[in-house]
Amino acid sequence: MTGFDPNVRPVAGLARPASVLLTGASGGIGLAMLRDLLANVHVGTVHAVSRSASSHAALAALADVHGARLRRIDADLAHDHGFGALLDGLDGTGELDLVVNATGLLHDRMVAPEKSIEQVSRDALEAVFAINAFAPVLLARTLMPRLAGRRPAVFASLSARVGSIGDNRAGGWYAYRASKAAQNQLMRTFAIEWRRRNPLGTCLLLHPGTVDTALSAPFQSRVPAHRLFDPASAAGKLLRVIASSSPADTGRFVAWDGTDIPW
Repeated sequence: MTGFDPNVRPVAGLARPASVLLTGASGGIGLAMLRDLLANVHVGTVHAVSRSASSHAALAALADVHGARLRRIDADLAHDHGFGALLDGLDGTGELDLVVNATGLLHDRMVAPEKSIEQVSRDALEAVFAINAFAPVLLARTLMPRLAGRRPAVFASLSARVGSIGDNRAGGWYAYRASKAAQNQLMRTFAIEWRRRNPLGTCLLLHPGTVDTALSAPFQSRVPAHRLFDPASAAGKLLRVIASSSPADTGRFVAWDGTDIPW
């Protein structure tokens, strides 16, 4: 099985069609998750968030098929104004049942993973932390009014195994490793607070494995073929982990196969 079963509820215990918000919706994993969620009979509306959601060709094609079930929101979550744009795009929206943060930054035209301490720079640290560490917790803060109440709800954010301090044996990748470790601590802290507010809520940190996307493309040469997942397969695995979770799992750092990763 590669994709997510369209007949399985994406949030366990939720009786109504789920209202979903997905960030990074135009990226490799995010887009694959979006397709699975829109195909699911237990999903009502999906709010697809990315910097170019309204102009992205694949999202436009999905909007043609799914109509009002798909709401596209342009928001750059690397900056404070992006959260204002997100709220504007959610105007008129009530409770959210599932939030999936699928944004992430490993490299771009200005940032590359560091191989040595000499390559560490403030600009790169700030850029990578803005997306990988700050955006998830600011997203939780922004959406808290829509996650309130005693009811089943899931907030899931994509982390990475390289963010594990206990599992760090290779070194390098300073900004990416540290930003994911920071995300883990921030979201673990959020999980503890949210549990007090909503004992039926579940906050998860998810490691998708190495996925064949633009993010991992320059770094795949040493990845065994059976450990390199296509986006559809990765999306299905992650959505199955989310769907099988319960409030007892809140605050976990979990791999695509459901196993715990050391902090």
